[in-house]
Amino acid sequence: MVFEGARIAAVVPAYNEAKMIATVIETMPHFVDHIIVVDDCSSDGTSDVVQASADERVVLVRHETNKGVGGAIITGHRKAMALGADVNVIMAGDAQMDPDYLPPLLEQVTTHGYGFAKANRFFAPESFHGMPRYRVFGNIVLSFMTKFASGYWHLFDPQNGYTAIRTEVLRRLDLDRIAPRYSFENDLLIRLNILQVPAVDVPIPAVYGNEVSSIRLSKVVPELLTLLTVGFWRRIWYRYVLWSFSPIALLLVLGLLLSGFGLAVAIWVCFQIAASVVATAATVMLAAVPLMVGAQMLIGALQLDIQASPSTPSGEPFERTAPR
Repeated sequence: MVFEGARIAAVVPAYNEAKMIATVIETMPHFVDHIIVVDDCSSDGTSDVVQASADERVVLVRHETNKGVGGAIITGHRKAMALGADVNVIMAGDAQMDPDYLPPLLEQVTTHGYGFAKANRFFAPESFHGMPRYRVFGNIVLSFMTKFASGYWHLFDPQNGYTAIRTEVLRRLDLDRIAPRYSFENDLLIRLNILQVPAVDVPIPAVYGNEVSSIRLSKVVPELLTLLTVGFWRRIWYRYVLWSFSPIALLLVLGLLLSGFGLAVAIWVCFQIAASVVATAATVMLAAVPLMVGAQMLIGALQLDIQASPSTPSGEPFERTAPR
């Protein structure tokens, strides 16, 4: 069975999902050719439940050590490519990703020519209803930080793992170097932008259960900040310097230098004024002019980077096969 001419593999990362993994398998649409469950060293019998399934599409891969959700997804991608899949979709092992929305997600990749498509839970203002305010604030801040680092300015909700990707795109990625844990989605977006893979958001509401998050913010936040900072400069280096020198790099570097110089002079002037030293007009201008010019350069670099966001589909649709 194929979907719009493409062989589909569902990669299901699972860690201690013995209660829900059977539901994920049973509700998987018929057009999915392979269901690859990656048991990330669970301790609750997740693998036993998977092995008890009568669905012939199910393939179980078990990690002997816990590698994180990103590591499980990467293992699943490799297995799917080995099985000959054309498009891989990620379906969480906790049944939070509604399979009814799989067709519109896949259509963006199989028919409309995008290399990568992802769900967006926050496609309307009412999408935030019922979510604690601190989570709303955290999601908005993280989304804009990821926009800035990845260069995908038209995408939102970066932590949403409900995604579809062409295997031809996966083959261009160095899967061993993608962050294996919570920051997997953010790192993947940065690396996809470096390759200029066209991506798109698909409005899909979230399905929440009674699960309790085990994420430790004290560990995750520093990891994310480091990855986004390093990833931003990696993207600038490859896209705008090494592979094709762009005015974006020039405006960014000069803007940062001028802004930094102007800020340093402004701070020095403030200390001088605090010490009762009268600041001359020339001294004030020495701080103000670099700050203004630097700010204009940074705004220009930002505008050009937004325009360069890979949002136009470039892939060929898969050839549909006639029904037998």
